Amino acid sequence: MVKLFIDPGHGGTDPGAVGNGLREKDLTLQISKRIRDLLEGYENIQVKLSREGDQTLSLKQRTDMANSWGADLFLSVHINAGGGTGYEDFRHSSQSPNSVSGIVQAAIHEGVMNEIKYFVVKDRGTKSANYHVLRESRMPAVLSETLFIDKSSDAALLKDENFLNTVALGHVNGIVKAYNLKTKGPEKLMWGKTEFKKGQIGRVTILKPINLWKDSKDGKLEFTGRVLEPGEEFRVYGFRDKHGGQYDVGGGQWVTKMDGYIKYETPSKALLAQAAEFYK
Repeated sequence: MVKLFIDPGHGGTDPGAVGNGLREKDLTLQISKRIRDLLEGYENIQVKLSREGDQTLSLKQRTDMANSWGADLFLSVHINAGGGTGYEDFRHSSQSPNSVSGIVQAAIHEGVMNEIKYFVVKDRGTKSANYHVLRESRMPAVLSETLFIDKSSDAALLKDENFLNTVALGHVNGIVKAYNLKTKGPEKLMWGKTEFKKGQIGRVTILKPINLWKDSKDGKLEFTGRVLEPGEEFRVYGFRDKHGGQYDVGGGQWVTKMDGYIKYETPSKALLAQAAEFYK
């Protein structure tokens, strides 16, 4: 299990950089939550945020939280300022490009740039620095700086929901690559609005009232006492020619093939292939 600690920079009484009607603390929280939400689609990763709202946290509180939780990666999310433009990220100055921090940084950098290149964003490269969150975290750590809040063209992108989603996706792609994460398989295999069960070969929909049958102990067909109503739907697990044709709807029960009373449907070859893989 990979434990990812995401630190949305600034917050509370510390707005971070401010410009063009934007506050860094708001943007970092938005991006961080998007990263977390996207990672919910992957197996074997647990995500914790240093803040879920507009809280004030010291730098020490942030690294102490990550250290006590036993995180495997510290990701600090920031927005830049100072008159430049573009995207860059940092590892600690004591970490080489071949360190774990450097490898994760390179994966995140590539992931982000591959996504935001369509917005024509300058690549400022991978860098190192002696920032507190990179120095005091006991696990590999990366700090990303997405665009410059005081640059009007960058700020225009930071106001674009699509751009923020793209930035988050880039971070996720990098983390997925660095830790070889796998997407979660569906909890259920669906056929329309119903679950497609193991061994199922089709489905029957009742069009007119019709009896539900079962096999008696002596092998004869026996009425269950239940009359099926229009609109009811049953999974089909098999078919036999007995009594003009009957569909096995599970539990030793049968629906008779009667034109105008039932509708039988078979799944597509693609769904059957998917089911074979899903239930193997």
